[in-house]
Amino acid sequence: MDIPQNVIKVLREIGVTGNIDSKEFEKLVPEEQELVNDLYKNGLINEALRFIDSMDVEKNWEELKKNLNQHKKPVVPLWKNIYNYAAIFIGAIGIFFLFQHKDAAVSKIKKDSNQIELVLDNGEVQILSSNAENQIVSNNGQVVGSQKGSEIKYSSNTSIDKLVYNQIKIPYGKTFNVKLSDGTVVYLNSGTTLKYPVKFIKGMNREVFLDGEAYFDVSKDKLHPFIVNANAMNVKVLGTKFNVSSYKNDTEVSTVLVEGSVSLSSDAKPNKKALLTPGYKGVWNKSITGISLEKVDTKLYTDWMNGEVIFRKSTFNEMIKKLERSYNVTIKNNNRTLDVMKFNASFNKNIETIDEVMSSLSKIQPFTYEIIGNQIVITK
Repeated sequence: MDIPQNVIKVLREIGVTGNIDSKEFEKLVPEEQELVNDLYKNGLINEALRFIDSMDVEKNWEELKKNLNQHKKPVVPLWKNIYNYAAIFIGAIGIFFLFQHKDAAVSKIKKDSNQIELVLDNGEVQILSSNAENQIVSNNGQVVGSQKGSEIKYSSNTSIDKLVYNQIKIPYGKTFNVKLSDGTVVYLNSGTTLKYPVKFIKGMNREVFLDGEAYFDVSKDKLHPFIVNANAMNVKVLGTKFNVSSYKNDTEVSTVLVEGSVSLSSDAKPNKKALLTPGYKGVWNKSITGISLEKVDTKLYTDWMNGEVIFRKSTFNEMIKKLERSYNVTIKNNNRTLDVMKFNASFNKNIETIDEVMSSLSKIQPFTYEIIGNQIVITK
């Protein structure tokens, strides 16, 4: 039995471009689309191609049939329907790969820093593609949510009665949205990790854990306060809209309030709270225990959701961090005089390339640079 050539064509194109070509993908039958999606999300495209190129069809077909008979449960929930299509040879190849290369696949998923990762309650890692549609399944096989494109939505209509957490990790250069079980929407910026309950439990606070930057549109619930744990700063609300920035390599943790009100506190002084009102930013410096407040233009802190990368009186060192996150690049600055210089500038990462950004900055303050792959070296 031959492997469908149109499937091999799609796999080879993904191997070259790193993305699923929607036109060729749409020509596949649903069973083939499901398999290609699963191979792509689990980071197995290149392994599948090597397997196809080296396989002895008759010999490996017998091995695959033997594996199918021996394993009656899918390795991961995403594959729970794949056995319905075991007669399709390419489907069997996918199952074979999950049996034979499970450890290698998990290792590869964890090491690839350019993919969106969803860590389930049992520790399993799923790779999310921004053009895919999938179900999110709990450890006991219950569907708890679904992904459509660049957003995951969790259901409140599940039988879960205890706290079970998922964690999503957004790499540099990408953004993603999560709609929690209470209807709260979280917009996640590049380089961000969010840990959250699959379902909020009645009688308990709604509590999430943030490393990075996110905009929260919190559903109102007076009986269940919503708490964002961001480094050592805690943001407590009932229902409101606000932005939190809490990157590990930043010296400050900040909260900018757009609507409603929030209460800020720190682990160092949990009983000392600061009340934030709309249009204000609360800042906790990691080297200082207190929280300072200042009036700000909230658009400067929330327009990142539209692709905007904005700098206001920012030192070049501060700019480097944000550009690296936004464009998924590494910037090495050998021009030490630039370090403390301050810039005002605005870019849109959906419109302007990193080369165009660096060119614009070099006209404000002259410097030379070169781009090698995803690394930028400022020479002088």
